[in-house]
Amino acid sequence: MSVTKTDPVSLRRATRGYEKSDLWRSLGQLSTAIPPFLLLCGLMYASRPFSPLLTLGLALPAAGFLVRIFVIQHDCGHGSFFRSRLANSLTGVLCSLITLTPYLMWRRQHAGHHSHWNNLDRRLSGSDVYSGCLTMAEFQHLSPLRRRIHRLVQHPLVAWCVLPPLVFLLLYRLPFDSPAEWRRERRSVYLTDLAVLAIYGGMGWCLGFGALALVQVPIVVIASMSGCWLFSVQHRFEHSLWARQGAWTPVSAALEGSSYLKLPRLLQWFTANIGFHHIHHLNTHIPNYRLEACHEAVPAFQTVQIITPGCGWRAWRAALWDETRSRMVPFPRG
Repeated sequence: MSVTKTDPVSLRRATRGYEKSDLWRSLGQLSTAIPPFLLLCGLMYASRPFSPLLTLGLALPAAGFLVRIFVIQHDCGHGSFFRSRLANSLTGVLCSLITLTPYLMWRRQHAGHHSHWNNLDRRLSGSDVYSGCLTMAEFQHLSPLRRRIHRLVQHPLVAWCVLPPLVFLLLYRLPFDSPAEWRRERRSVYLTDLAVLAIYGGMGWCLGFGALALVQVPIVVIASMSGCWLFSVQHRFEHSLWARQGAWTPVSAALEGSSYLKLPRLLQWFTANIGFHHIHHLNTHIPNYRLEACHEAVPAFQTVQIITPGCGWRAWRAALWDETRSRMVPFPRG
């Protein structure tokens, strides 16, 4: 069946056959994520006394598995990893103790992102530095000091290197950017903190807190930097679409406001197909292991914006939305 971007009903219908999760494939993904991650952590602790360089070297593949675990947690948050809501919740909470990301709070905040991404009239708060943006006019109306701060926060060395570890290690320890009525989610943050403190405090007590820092911190730093870069380039690139409420539609935002990040096979495996982000935004009920098949089956998806890793490293230049030119542009000079 041929479907087009201008036929949203047929387009959504074409993706529904890929929604159902497969228990064995989901369990297979868990078995190729959590056990290898724990094994690498064990090897890092074992290698530390005689080769700290080997310990740090093992942090790279361990971080890759941590990213894979985070994508599984992400699927659980959308209810797409298992058919059972309870299984999704339990698995999401388990993953959260490894990713250091409070499951219930993150799930609700991320649902807000999916409800109005790339909608200029329904943007998230200023804490959304990776998928949100200012318009050129809004940036020019800021005071000189606030313009300098905004430039600094969006600089790749800050946004992709400095902030990600701070977000996962510190910011996620607090119920930031959440209203007081989110009682359940706010409580879950503190419960996650207690569990993380018990797990990693016990490990530090048994293995030494210096060893704990040498092993866990590099993993979190590398994985958080990689994950934030992935999230950023899949939403903010030169030809991404932003629109006012009257012109915004979920289908156009998915296909033109989200990218297809085409990664080498190994990186696609570690990131659990999250590069097919246009499909994910169009239908969040599709588990990550069915995204590629859905992309290949629907002709309309072959025309979406493709971002390669090389293009992705330059995506930081897409900093502001220029409403007069209908495109993302760099910060103005001066």
